[in-house]
Amino acid sequence: MSLLSRHAVFERNSILLAVGILVVILIGGVVEIAPLFYLRSTIEKVEGMRPYTPLELVGRDVYVREGCYTCHSQMVRPLRDEVERYGHYSLAAESMYDHPFQWGSKRTGPDLARVGGKYSDEWHVTHLANPRSIVPQSIMPGYGFLAHNEIDAKKIANNMRTLRAVGVPYTDEQIKSAALDLKAQATPDSSDVADLQKRYPRAVARNFDGDAGHVTEMDALVAYLQMLGTLVDFKLYSDKADLR
Repeated sequence: MSLLSRHAVFERNSILLAVGILVVILIGGVVEIAPLFYLRSTIEKVEGMRPYTPLELVGRDVYVREGCYTCHSQMVRPLRDEVERYGHYSLAAESMYDHPFQWGSKRTGPDLARVGGKYSDEWHVTHLANPRSIVPQSIMPGYGFLAHNEIDAKKIANNMRTLRAVGVPYTDEQIKSAALDLKAQATPDSSDVADLQKRYPRAVARNFDGDAGHVTEMDALVAYLQMLGTLVDFKLYSDKADLR
Protein backbone atom coordinates (compact mmCIF):
# COMPACT_ATOMS: atom_id res chain seq x y z
CA MET A 1 0.00 0.00 0.00
CA SER A 2 1.47 3.32 -1.10
CA LEU A 3 1.71 6.34 1.20
CA LEU A 4 -0.94 8.13 -0.87
CA SER A 5 -3.41 5.28 -0.50
CA ARG A 6 -2.80 5.17 3.26
CA HIS A 7 -3.59 8.87 3.47
CA ALA A 8 -6.81 8.26 1.55
CA VAL A 9 -8.03 6.09 4.45
CA PHE A 10 -8.11 9.16 6.69
CA GLU A 11 -9.73 11.31 4.02
CA ARG A 12 -12.63 8.87 3.62
CA ASN A 13 -13.18 8.20 7.34
CA SER A 14 -13.91 11.34 9.36
CA ILE A 15 -13.89 9.50 12.70
CA LEU A 16 -10.48 7.98 11.98
CA LEU A 17 -9.23 11.42 10.89
CA ALA A 18 -10.47 12.98 14.15
CA VAL A 19 -8.76 10.26 16.19
CA GLY A 20 -5.54 10.77 14.23
CA ILE A 21 -5.65 14.53 14.83
CA LEU A 22 -6.22 13.94 18.54
CA VAL A 23 -3.28 11.54 18.77
CA VAL A 24 -0.95 13.99 17.03
CA ILE A 25 -2.06 16.82 19.32
CA LEU A 26 -1.53 14.65 22.40
CA ILE A 27 1.97 13.69 21.27
CA GLY A 28 2.84 17.33 20.58
CA GLY A 29 1.42 18.39 23.94
CA VAL A 30 3.44 15.80 25.83
CA VAL A 31 6.64 16.80 24.01
CA GLU A 32 6.06 20.48 24.85
CA ILE A 33 4.70 20.20 28.39
CA ALA A 34 6.39 17.17 29.98
CA PRO A 35 9.89 18.76 30.17
CA LEU A 36 8.47 21.65 32.22
CA PHE A 37 7.80 19.27 35.13
CA TYR A 38 11.52 18.49 35.35
CA LEU A 39 12.76 22.09 35.23
CA ARG A 40 13.18 24.07 38.43
CA SER A 41 12.60 27.27 36.47
CA THR A 42 11.80 28.18 32.89
CA ILE A 43 13.56 31.53 33.31
CA GLU A 44 17.33 31.71 33.06
CA LYS A 45 18.88 33.31 36.13
CA VAL A 46 20.50 36.61 35.26
CA GLU A 47 23.08 38.28 37.48
CA GLY A 48 22.03 41.69 38.73
CA MET A 49 18.27 41.21 38.81
CA ARG A 50 16.59 42.01 42.12
CA PRO A 51 13.09 42.88 43.36
CA TYR A 52 12.06 46.52 43.13
CA THR A 53 12.92 48.85 45.99
CA PRO A 54 9.85 50.19 47.86
CA LEU A 55 10.13 53.52 46.02
CA GLU A 56 10.51 51.86 42.61
CA LEU A 57 7.59 49.58 43.41
CA VAL A 58 5.35 52.56 44.19
CA GLY A 59 6.52 54.14 40.94
CA ARG A 60 5.65 51.01 39.00
CA ASP A 61 2.18 51.00 40.57
CA VAL A 62 1.73 54.63 39.50
CA TYR A 63 2.92 53.69 35.98
CA VAL A 64 0.28 50.94 35.78
CA ARG A 65 -2.44 53.02 37.44
CA GLU A 66 -2.02 55.89 34.98
CA GLY A 67 -2.13 53.52 31.99
CA CYS A 68 1.39 54.28 30.72
CA TYR A 69 1.56 50.71 29.39
CA THR A 70 -1.14 51.50 26.83
CA CYS A 71 1.30 53.68 24.85
CA HIS A 72 4.72 52.39 25.92
CA SER A 73 5.93 48.81 25.68
CA GLN A 74 8.76 47.37 27.74
CA MET A 75 10.00 44.69 25.40
CA VAL A 76 12.82 45.13 22.91
CA ARG A 77 12.44 42.36 20.36
CA PRO A 78 15.52 40.60 18.90
CA LEU A 79 15.30 42.48 15.61
CA ARG A 80 18.16 44.59 14.30
CA ASP A 81 16.16 47.81 13.96
CA GLU A 82 14.86 47.57 17.53
CA VAL A 83 18.24 46.71 19.02
CA GLU A 84 19.88 49.58 17.16
CA ARG A 85 17.28 52.03 18.49
CA TYR A 86 16.60 50.82 22.02
CA GLY A 87 19.52 48.63 23.08
CA HIS A 88 19.99 44.95 23.91
CA TYR A 89 16.89 42.83 23.33
CA SER A 90 14.82 42.02 26.41
CA LEU A 91 15.57 38.98 28.55
CA ALA A 92 12.79 36.99 30.21
CA ALA A 93 14.50 37.39 33.59
CA GLU A 94 14.07 41.16 33.43
CA SER A 95 10.34 40.69 34.01
CA MET A 96 10.56 37.88 36.56
CA TYR A 97 9.33 40.13 39.38
CA ASP A 98 6.66 41.95 37.35
CA HIS A 99 3.03 41.24 38.23
CA PRO A 100 1.73 41.94 35.63
CA PHE A 101 4.59 42.26 33.14
CA GLN A 102 4.75 45.32 30.88
CA TRP A 103 5.53 43.72 27.51
CA GLY A 104 3.50 44.45 24.40
CA SER A 105 4.05 46.03 21.01
CA LYS A 106 1.82 49.14 21.18
CA ARG A 107 4.15 52.08 20.78
CA THR A 108 2.35 55.37 20.53
CA GLY A 109 5.45 56.45 22.43
CA PRO A 110 8.90 54.78 22.45
CA ASP A 111 9.71 51.53 24.21
CA LEU A 112 10.89 52.14 27.79
CA ALA A 113 12.72 48.91 28.57
CA ARG A 114 16.10 50.70 28.37
CA VAL A 115 15.12 54.24 29.37
CA GLY A 116 16.97 54.14 32.71
CA GLY A 117 19.83 56.66 32.77
CA LYS A 118 19.08 57.90 29.26
CA TYR A 119 17.71 61.23 30.48
CA SER A 120 18.18 63.30 33.62
CA ASP A 121 15.69 63.39 36.48
CA GLU A 122 14.86 66.99 35.56
CA TRP A 123 14.08 65.89 31.99
CA HIS A 124 11.65 63.25 33.24
CA VAL A 125 9.93 65.64 35.68
CA THR A 126 9.53 68.30 33.00
CA HIS A 127 8.35 65.78 30.43
CA LEU A 128 5.81 64.23 32.80
CA ALA A 129 4.47 67.64 33.88
CA ASN A 130 4.25 69.08 30.37
CA PRO A 131 5.20 66.65 27.58
CA ARG A 132 4.92 69.29 24.84
CA SER A 133 7.64 71.40 26.47
CA ILE A 134 10.04 68.59 25.50
CA VAL A 135 8.36 67.10 22.42
CA PRO A 136 6.07 69.71 20.77
CA GLN A 137 4.15 67.11 18.73
CA SER A 138 3.53 64.81 21.73
CA ILE A 139 -0.04 63.64 22.42
CA MET A 140 0.87 62.39 25.90
CA PRO A 141 -1.25 63.86 28.73
CA GLY A 142 0.45 65.77 31.53
CA TYR A 143 1.07 64.24 34.96
CA GLY A 144 2.13 67.30 36.90
CA PHE A 145 -0.26 66.38 39.71
CA LEU A 146 2.06 63.52 40.69
CA ALA A 147 4.43 66.09 42.22
CA HIS A 148 1.68 67.02 44.69
CA ASN A 149 0.68 63.48 45.68
CA GLU A 150 2.65 62.44 48.74
CA ILE A 151 3.24 58.73 49.26
CA ASP A 152 1.68 56.89 52.17
CA ALA A 153 4.68 54.78 53.19
CA LYS A 154 2.56 52.66 55.53
CA LYS A 155 0.90 50.85 52.63
CA ILE A 156 4.00 49.66 50.80
CA ALA A 157 4.77 46.83 53.25
CA ASN A 158 1.39 45.20 52.57
CA ASN A 159 2.03 45.46 48.84
CA MET A 160 5.37 43.69 49.27
CA ARG A 161 3.76 40.93 51.36
CA THR A 162 1.24 40.35 48.57
CA LEU A 163 3.99 40.13 45.96
CA ARG A 164 5.91 37.70 48.14
CA ALA A 165 2.84 35.45 48.13
CA VAL A 166 3.12 35.16 44.33
CA GLY A 167 6.85 34.49 44.31
CA VAL A 168 8.75 37.76 44.62
CA PRO A 169 11.52 37.00 47.16
CA TYR A 170 11.08 39.93 49.54
CA THR A 171 12.58 39.08 52.93
CA ASP A 172 11.10 39.84 56.34
CA GLU A 173 13.83 42.44 56.81
CA GLN A 174 12.99 44.17 53.52
CA ILE A 175 9.29 44.29 54.37
CA LYS A 176 9.95 45.53 57.91
CA SER A 177 12.24 48.28 56.58
CA ALA A 178 10.02 49.26 53.64
CA ALA A 179 8.94 52.67 54.92
CA LEU A 180 12.48 53.64 55.95
CA ASP A 181 13.95 52.43 52.64
CA LEU A 182 11.35 54.35 50.67
CA LYS A 183 12.21 57.59 52.45
CA ALA A 184 15.96 56.93 52.30
CA GLN A 185 15.98 56.48 48.53
CA ALA A 186 14.19 59.78 47.86
CA THR A 187 15.87 61.83 50.62
CA PRO A 188 19.47 60.54 50.87
CA ASP A 189 20.75 63.79 52.40
CA SER A 190 18.67 63.21 55.52
CA SER A 191 18.76 59.41 55.62
CA ASP A 192 21.29 56.59 55.82
CA VAL A 193 21.24 54.83 52.44
CA ALA A 194 23.86 52.17 53.23
CA ASP A 195 21.29 49.69 54.50
CA LEU A 196 19.03 50.41 51.52
CA GLN A 197 21.82 49.67 49.04
CA LYS A 198 22.76 46.54 50.96
CA ARG A 199 19.23 45.21 50.65
CA TYR A 200 18.84 46.43 47.05
CA PRO A 201 22.16 46.41 45.15
CA ARG A 202 22.60 49.20 42.60
CA ALA A 203 19.67 51.15 44.02
CA VAL A 204 20.08 54.83 43.11
CA ALA A 205 19.30 57.17 46.00
CA ARG A 206 18.65 60.84 45.29
CA ASN A 207 15.94 63.47 45.30
CA PHE A 208 14.24 62.67 42.01
CA ASP A 209 11.59 65.38 41.69
CA GLY A 210 13.55 68.37 42.99
CA ASP A 211 11.44 68.77 46.14
CA ALA A 212 13.53 67.56 49.06
CA GLY A 213 10.81 68.21 51.59
CA HIS A 214 8.34 65.59 50.38
CA VAL A 215 8.39 62.06 48.96
CA THR A 216 5.88 62.15 46.12
CA GLU A 217 4.51 59.94 43.39
CA MET A 218 6.67 61.93 40.98
CA ASP A 219 9.75 60.79 42.95
CA ALA A 220 8.54 57.22 42.72
CA LEU A 221 7.71 57.23 39.01
CA VAL A 222 11.02 58.83 38.04
CA ALA A 223 12.90 56.37 40.29
CA TYR A 224 11.13 53.50 38.52
CA LEU A 225 11.88 54.85 35.05
CA GLN A 226 15.52 55.50 35.92
CA MET A 227 16.15 51.88 36.92
CA LEU A 228 14.58 50.26 33.85
CA GLY A 229 17.24 48.35 31.95
CA THR A 230 20.07 49.27 34.34
CA LEU A 231 20.33 46.16 36.53
CA VAL A 232 21.77 43.69 34.02
CA ASP A 233 25.29 43.90 32.59
CA PHE A 234 24.52 43.18 28.95
CA LYS A 235 28.19 42.81 28.10
CA LEU A 236 27.83 39.28 29.43
CA TYR A 237 25.34 38.44 26.70
CA SER A 238 25.43 38.24 22.93
CA ASP A 239 26.48 41.40 21.16
CA LYS A 240 24.20 43.40 18.86
CA ALA A 241 26.34 42.30 15.93
CA ASP A 242 25.21 38.70 16.48
CA LEU A 243 21.71 39.58 15.28
CA ARG A 244 20.84 38.80 11.69
